[in-house]
Amino acid sequence: MSVVDDSFGNPLRLEEKGTMILAGGVANQGYQCGMLWGAALAAGAQAYQLFGSGPQAETAAIIATQEIVESFHSLTKNRINCHEITEMNFQGENSALPILKFLAKGGPIGCFRMAAKYAPKAYEAINASLSERTFEAPSPPLSCTAMLAKKMGVSDMHVVMAAGLAGGIGLSGGACGALGAVLWIIGMNRSEEEIGLNMTGSWAGEIIESFLESTDYEFECDKIVGRKFEDLSDHAHYLCNGGCSKIIEALATK
Repeated sequence: MSVVDDSFGNPLRLEEKGTMILAGGVANQGYQCGMLWGAALAAGAQAYQLFGSGPQAETAAIIATQEIVESFHSLTKNRINCHEITEMNFQGENSALPILKFLAKGGPIGCFRMAAKYAPKAYEAINASLSERTFEAPSPPLSCTAMLAKKMGVSDMHVVMAAGLAGGIGLSGGACGALGAVLWIIGMNRSEEEIGLNMTGSWAGEIIESFLESTDYEFECDKIVGRKFEDLSDHAHYLCNGGCSKIIEALATK
C-alpha cells in the first residue's frame, strides 16, 4: 500500500500500519495476498481524493479494485492466495514457526521482488480505472465493507477505502472483505508489537473466531453467499435484501 500511495503523492502511514495484520493472507490464514489488500485500500484512498464520500466514490473504489485483481492475476499466473504463491501453509498455526520457516527459506526476498513488480501495475490499474470512467452508482447500500465501516464510526475516507474490499476484494469471491476491513480498522489503532508475528493467537484470532461463528465456519465470500456476485448491482441487491447483515452485526461490535 505504501508504494502505491506514495506514487499518488498521498502517504497514509496510519492506514499502512493497519494493513500489517493482513499479511500472510489475512492474519496468516493463507488467503488473498496482503499486497492485494493493500492495493485495494490504496484504490479506495484515491477514489476518496477524486470523488469524496458517497455512492459514486464507493462505486469507483470497487471498480478500481476489480482492475487491481486482474492486474494481480496477470503477474501471478492467476494465483491470488498467499499459500498458493508462497507454497507455505500458515493456516491454523498459533505460533510464529511457519513465519520463521518462511524467513529461513528466503521467502521475503521473493515477496519483495513481487511487490516491486506489482506496485507500478497496481498504480497503473488504479489510475486508468479512475481517470477514464464515469461511475453510475446503484442505490445504496452497495458495499458490505463500507456498511461495516460506517457502523464502526470511522471517517468518510476510511469508509471509501474499505469499499473495494466488498465481495472478497473487488467482488472476486475470496476471503470475506468485511473480515479484512474490521482487522484493518482495528489494526490502525494497535501498536506494531500488538500485531506481531503471532497473529492468530492475538486479538485478531478472537475477531476471526467471531466471524467464523457468523458464517458457519466458511471463510470465503463465494462459499458464504453460495456464488460469486455477477456485478456491483448484484451485490447491492443482495445487501438490500439483508445479505451479510449477520456478519456485519457480528463484526461491527468489535
